[in-house]
Amino acid sequence: MTLPVIASASRRQLLLRSLAGCILVAACALPARAQEGPAPLDAPKPFTAWSNSVHAFRDSLVTMARAQVGTRYVRGGQSPDRGFDCSGLIRYVMAGLHVRVPRTAAEQAAAGLAVSRDTARLRPGDLLTFGKGSRGVSHIGIYVGNGRYVHASSVAGRVIESDIERPKSPLIRKWRGVRRVVATDADSLASDKGDG
Repeated sequence: MTLPVIASASRRQLLLRSLAGCILVAACALPARAQEGPAPLDAPKPFTAWSNSVHAFRDSLVTMARAQVGTRYVRGGQSPDRGFDCSGLIRYVMAGLHVRVPRTAAEQAAAGLAVSRDTARLRPGDLLTFGKGSRGVSHIGIYVGNGRYVHASSVAGRVIESDIERPKSPLIRKWRGVRRVVATDADSLASDKGDG
């Protein structure tokens, strides 16, 4: 009787070894991830939805700002019905998308993240600050892309869209800096570096 038990145990070992061998061969036959080649270009990207939402948000800022072009300039104005001054326009556009900014151009020039005055680094929704002489910031506009910005101009008497690289004139304030109040993944609103 002991002989069949030994035979049964050796059969089990043989069966287990055979099964383990089959599993090993099957596992080796599967392609390795590194040998599959690069992922296709249309493969899902993990941050695509987030990136698209940031771009859509910036597009909304541009649309809201451009919708105000032609609205009359009124010192202290903060609405399309009564008119805008430069900082009132910025505050109205940003509030429409639930971004809080201070009331005056000087206060807005200290909000957010300072960004260098490099047109290649500008993003739609960035705030452009302007001033004459050493008096500090006295005017502000919102960048809308392609080297252009929207602002409430006291000289024009209305909200206009202008080129950043406008010809010099005694009536035009000098472009001083950039503030980013709509952050992206690479931005940190806690940082205060740049030429703001």
